Amino acid sequence: MATEGSTNPYGGIKKNVEIDGKSFTFFNLADLKDARYEKLPFSIRVLLESAVRNCDEFQVLKKDVENILNWEKNQGQSVEIPFKPARVILQDFTGVPAVVDFAAMRDAVKRLGGNPEKINPICPADLVIDHSIQVDVSRSILKYSPNPGGGQSSGAQGSQRSTCNLCHDPRSPISDYICPFHKQKTQGADALEQNQELEFERNRERFVFLKWGASALKNMLIVPPGSGIVHQVNLEYLARVVFNEGGLLYPDSLVGTDSHTTMINGLGVVGWGVGGIEAEAVMLGQAISMVLPEVVGYKLTGKVDHLVTSTDVVLTVTKHLRQIGVVGKFVEFFGPGVSELSIADRATISNMCPEYGATVGFFPVDEKSLEYLRQTGRSEERIKFIEKFLREIKLFRNYSNPEEDPVFSQVVELDLSTVVSCCSGPKRPHDKVAVSEMKTDFKACLDNKIGFKGFAIPADKQDTKVPIVFDNKEYVLSHGSVVIAAVTSCTNTSNPSVMLGAGILAKKAVEAGLSVKPYIKTSLSPGSGVVTYYLRESGVTPYLEKLGFDIVGYGCMTCIGNSGPLPEPVSEGIEKGDLVACGVLSGNRNFEGRIHPLTRANYLASPPLVIAYALAGTVLIDFEKDPLGTNPEGKPVYLRDIWPTREEIQAVEKEFVVPAMFTDVYSRIQQGNKRWNSLVAPEGMLYPWDEKSTYIKSPPFFENMGKEVTKPESIKDAHVLLNLGDSVTTDHISPAGSIARNSPAARYLGNRGLTPREFNSYGSRRGNDAVMARGTFANIRLVNKFMSKAGPRTRHIPSGDEMDIFDASERYKKDGRQVIVLAGKEYGSGSSRDWAAKGPWILGIKAVIAESYERIHRSNLVGMGIIPFQYLEGQTAESLGLTGTETYSVDIPDNLTAGQVLEVKLSNGKTFQVKTRFDTEVELTYFRHGGILNYMIRRML
Repeated sequence: MATEGSTNPYGGIKKNVEIDGKSFTFFNLADLKDARYEKLPFSIRVLLESAVRNCDEFQVLKKDVENILNWEKNQGQSVEIPFKPARVILQDFTGVPAVVDFAAMRDAVKRLGGNPEKINPICPADLVIDHSIQVDVSRSILKYSPNPGGGQSSGAQGSQRSTCNLCHDPRSPISDYICPFHKQKTQGADALEQNQELEFERNRERFVFLKWGASALKNMLIVPPGSGIVHQVNLEYLARVVFNEGGLLYPDSLVGTDSHTTMINGLGVVGWGVGGIEAEAVMLGQAISMVLPEVVGYKLTGKVDHLVTSTDVVLTVTKHLRQIGVVGKFVEFFGPGVSELSIADRATISNMCPEYGATVGFFPVDEKSLEYLRQTGRSEERIKFIEKFLREIKLFRNYSNPEEDPVFSQVVELDLSTVVSCCSGPKRPHDKVAVSEMKTDFKACLDNKIGFKGFAIPADKQDTKVPIVFDNKEYVLSHGSVVIAAVTSCTNTSNPSVMLGAGILAKKAVEAGLSVKPYIKTSLSPGSGVVTYYLRESGVTPYLEKLGFDIVGYGCMTCIGNSGPLPEPVSEGIEKGDLVACGVLSGNRNFEGRIHPLTRANYLASPPLVIAYALAGTVLIDFEKDPLGTNPEGKPVYLRDIWPTREEIQAVEKEFVVPAMFTDVYSRIQQGNKRWNSLVAPEGMLYPWDEKSTYIKSPPFFENMGKEVTKPESIKDAHVLLNLGDSVTTDHISPAGSIARNSPAARYLGNRGLTPREFNSYGSRRGNDAVMARGTFANIRLVNKFMSKAGPRTRHIPSGDEMDIFDASERYKKDGRQVIVLAGKEYGSGSSRDWAAKGPWILGIKAVIAESYERIHRSNLVGMGIIPFQYLEGQTAESLGLTGTETYSVDIPDNLTAGQVLEVKLSNGKTFQVKTRFDTEVELTYFRHGGILNYMIRRML
């Protein structure tokens, strides 16, 4: 939020400007008359503007402004600066626990004698409900195949076909159906309607709670379910680019409770993912404390080949930047090649920023940005003041002018003409595989020992064939069989070029007589209603549906693990043959166990390639040599025969992706739908917790909190709860997928009368700490060195008993013993999940000792009062001879400082040193209070 100029030492550079007869003011950084300013990377200029505008000599000091201006010298030197984002964005998986925490904080403030009304978002917050819907049904109940070739419908014989009057959407006459983008009644029974019905059935309690939050909490917009994916809605609708707060102009910026918040960087808005805990502090008006980052300049040159997609570009960039190493750094794109990319292309690249490890992947605003704002229905009045303001403060970019290039910490380059068609997998998003090498690469993965590129399948088992019967017809599954093919995720569904490319490919495939095997779980989950609009208007929807890619819902779905069940014959066949079955999706994450427990190999690919692999039915195909199938004349059909060119796609996009679509869809976004509007939410400032609810529960975080700060607790004779290796992700720590029937969480829900059908997913139950604590570390792929095989089990060291991790933590608590975790490199990588820190806190984990941490997860651990220790350079658990069976003691001094090195004493008499990864004084303050929310509560008293 902006501060008053009268209390701001930089009030003197506030400038008045008139645009179209209206008066505006802004802090004109050019009037600082400082030569260092124009050398700053554009992303750093945004941080500087925020510091200047919010400078109050309290949260933001003049010294902070000077430190940012002196970026060239201070970068990489652990110089701490504050940053106050303009807004916060949340999705419902992380938004529900945030609203739960706000409700619990109100209770705590009242208990401690304060005014609970003070607990409200101060910084504007938008919450988009998009993570709850699952792919329970993936094809129509009665196939209303539009029969693109003409003639009679392939639906029920003799049936009359009904259509939406506007879009001519053909359906079989089963039930009333609302055309998902024109809102007119037609008839039919389809996957979209059923999945949405199940979504509301499962999540009614959560949705009622969010409706309470929408009315009880001020300054929060909640976008109802069925509207789209948070990052695509942000790009197409919520993004301001420049804020206009009562005539004061300043750059749009944000933090979000989802790591892919960076997608908005493609539109020239600085933003990144943070933990829900940190986001809540920003919502309460606190500045983010961050280390002034290095900025890697990523120079793009050349043009993309006409057969290459933006997905291929981003997978190439992801692997390249992973190799370079950009964790904790900003990446800023520049060079003439940027002008060759649309905003949707740029947003695709920015979206996968977490996968290449950077904090942001930033594209400054240019003429194409303004064109995109027009295309998406933003007003000319807004576009005029956006352009005027950004030009005035030198935040408007001409990528063809090298004289505008700022100073970077490092410059790397990519010639876009070298990019080839590719996928990434089978277990990590940065393991790029050229499509031409997919067949040989997968065969090698079968051979390789278990790891990120290996499954260790014995040679005599690699040709295993398992016959299955599906719909009274026999099929054969083998290693490499595709069983999930999902066009999903804002990464790609926000990009008309790849979505229309998929549609055109589907059209050509159907016309060539190709089909997808019916047992493959195919789905299309657009990121907004706009996608539905232009797919139908361009005429490709019937062909997508013919191949089984019906619209199954508007949300993240398969990309976040909400892929739903596989057909029983397929599941049984995979388990019977111990097959490495495959999922292919246009998503951004493919970590083990994320997409589906039975798809051990998962590949990220462009939407057209998703359809191509669905047609092939296997990843064991060389598209250059092997045909996808045969046409009615028996001639082979190759991928090259049906693959659309970039020029072909652009011609369709130019004709059918128009501003009226965006205006029409988003004019209704806050109106919700019949199901949402029928929900009745409680009223009042304090939430009336329902003790019987298995979705929403008052958390225990503030139960023992007093008004005064207590001394930090030392670690004494702590046992190791888990002994982990490298790349343990937040998917391993806090699963978002289905709840296993034999898990502690399932037992908890079963004891409360729920059947497995009613369990829903972990992500949907993030508002209930009892479920989430039992789900912590519940991933079936978790490798714990105490155990002989992967799974959510551990050894209780004193007794030697093997048990579920939650049960072990409960036994340690009962015995009054502290516990810690040992880990390797990149601990906590993956999605930003506050429960990956909250869950361990409830399990009683006092500290983690790791070789390195993912940025957001380390911040979340600090926010919950868990100490992130780090081995000294060159040391590991192995090099120190740690088995995890020892007990660990660390004295925590009252005057602990950021980065202080402390001694760890073991029960066997050995000692070693660790660095405390509190990186700033603010983080130390949070730790002393017992966590960031405890600190905020005490501030409100």
